[in-house]
Amino acid sequence: MASAIKQINKFSNVLSTLKKTAPRTYYTYVREPAQPIKGKAPKWTTAKEALVDLKSGNTVFVQGAAATPVELLEAMTDFGKEKKLQNVTVCHMHTEGNAGYHDAACEGMFRSLSFFMGGNCRKPVAEGRGDAVPIFLSEIPLLFYKKIVKPDIAMIQVSPPDEHGYCSLGTSVDCVRAGIIHSDIIIALVNKQMPRTFGDGIIHISHIDYAVKVDQPLASHGGKPPSAVESKIGQLIAENLVEDGATLQMGIGNIPDAVLSALKNHKDLGIHSEMFADGVVDLVENGCITNNKKSIHQGRIVGSFLIGTQKLYDFVDNNPFIEMLRVDYVNSTRIIAQQPKMTAINSCIEVDLTGQVNSDSIGTRMYSGFGGQVDFIRGAAEGLDGKGKPIIALPSVTKKNESKITPVLKPGAGVVTSRAHVHYVVTEHGIADLFGKSLRQRAYALINIAHPDHRAAKKQLVNRSAYSHRQLPSFRC
Repeated sequence: MASAIKQINKFSNVLSTLKKTAPRTYYTYVREPAQPIKGKAPKWTTAKEALVDLKSGNTVFVQGAAATPVELLEAMTDFGKEKKLQNVTVCHMHTEGNAGYHDAACEGMFRSLSFFMGGNCRKPVAEGRGDAVPIFLSEIPLLFYKKIVKPDIAMIQVSPPDEHGYCSLGTSVDCVRAGIIHSDIIIALVNKQMPRTFGDGIIHISHIDYAVKVDQPLASHGGKPPSAVESKIGQLIAENLVEDGATLQMGIGNIPDAVLSALKNHKDLGIHSEMFADGVVDLVENGCITNNKKSIHQGRIVGSFLIGTQKLYDFVDNNPFIEMLRVDYVNSTRIIAQQPKMTAINSCIEVDLTGQVNSDSIGTRMYSGFGGQVDFIRGAAEGLDGKGKPIIALPSVTKKNESKITPVLKPGAGVVTSRAHVHYVVTEHGIADLFGKSLRQRAYALINIAHPDHRAAKKQLVNRSAYSHRQLPSFRC
């Protein structure tokens, strides 16, 4: 009995020590960011001093998009050089701004692990100094829950705490909630200019270990009007494929924005999208977006991350009309399929004549990632009301006048959306409905929306290929 009591006392002493020295490695209940931790507060410090716990071999998770904590990344790079760190993995989803840790001089010190690549990651990945993970946006949180990725430190950007001590993850909830739950140490930029958003993105200040006060604008994108080609694509989609009462998802890029600008005569639209940008604001102000036909989250815009201009950030700040939710929920096909007339609009790099869609690479060179395209293309197709529309939209040619509708994808290019997933493909020259069509029918449908300069050569190729089944009569769409 005495021996058992001695062991219990010893264990209690160990727990007390852990609580004092590593408050994020032991909880009496759960690592729930919304649950206040009694008696714990962050250390307010500078960006450089906040990195004091970073060690060689650590994994650092970084919040992305508009919420990228650029100042912390710069401090991390300087700290790594000063301390001569090695083999630090930096994992993230589409970061913005300067990423000095990607420089060739930091090889062996830092290595990027991208779940969706931004422009600042392409060169190091292409040169073998960084890595990209092909993964659906909806499944990124599983990397943390299944302990495939085990972050030691999370670096995030939040709004200042409210009167109850709650900060907001603001513009990027996505996989961040999963990342911080599974991180031992949380370092946060507490930014006066970070919008406070409603939904899953709350974190109590007591969960933050090191806090750095800043007052600076967020990363921004957009504000540029669409090109004539993009406007034509947007018009075709708006006039032919988007119905009143539809629920919309828009991927990243100018084409989804062009669609939004062409919807000013629609009514009762809803938004359920992993991300959205400035175009949504105008449609709300015009009364086009009401969300009142949605089956769940009725009367609310649902998103998971966003990036745009200050106009967008002002719109979402402290606005209960917007719910920012975790990406494994927003991008779940089961949730997407419940939305009325779910209309998913996504762009891509190229489409082959069978309907295979490449959205993440130019040949073997990685460009972005899977993102939410497949999540929403499939979710729309599985719409419970049978009225969903999965749409792939792209200009017919590149800036070099090379056709983006190709007989085969470039060697090494990845298939993001399979030909069985694809329904509608739209260019400035028209709409091809591929669902239920044979390979031969698909080829001709896609040729008919290719640029006129490239159609004749493709038709000759199809007529000589297995797609044509030459024993059958010629097919015209």
